[in-house]
Amino acid sequence: MHSKFLVAAIGCLALAACGGSQTSQANNVQANIDNNAAPPQSATASTTTNNGMVMLAAPLSHDRALQLMHERHEGMENIGKANKAIGRELQRGSPDLGVVRTSAATIADLSQKASGWFPAGTGPDVAKTRAKPEIWQNAQDFSTKLHNFQVAAKAFNDAAAAGDVSAIKARFADLGGTCKACHEKYRAEEKH
Repeated sequence: MHSKFLVAAIGCLALAACGGSQTSQANNVQANIDNNAAPPQSATASTTTNNGMVMLAAPLSHDRALQLMHERHEGMENIGKANKAIGRELQRGSPDLGVVRTSAATIADLSQKASGWFPAGTGPDVAKTRAKPEIWQNAQDFSTKLHNFQVAAKAFNDAAAAGDVSAIKARFADLGGTCKACHEKYRAEEKH
């Protein structure tokens, strides 16, 4: 287990060195995922990297885990609402670019905040969530998918700011593809 943390730390250091500030959010996600690979009850402290800096992190308290899970849920709900608003506008003959721009900015902002929404100890073993355990079991793949979403959200936000409806539609399709790629593998079906 110790070697797993060492490999993850070296990988994060390499990614931070190669990608600079553009990849720092994905690196933060990886650090959060690897942060407490052991369950909260048995973890004492673990070594992680964040932008090339080694830090010690204590396990999450149950209350903090619930707080982060709530923040994650609300953030994902707001991303979904913004996506629906954009979809409605893009189906119209002449979309309201103000709505598209505001919604695109919301998604871009929340996509970056999502880097802190998935630390170990915030899965279905803690409380009700649609986040599957596979997020923490396949941390590198999840981190890559989240990074792809963040890149697509920025590109979409840039296109919305520029106001070219054709480019907006193309980037919105790209954004939707990144959402789908993650949701298919890492989001459980909603239970009613």
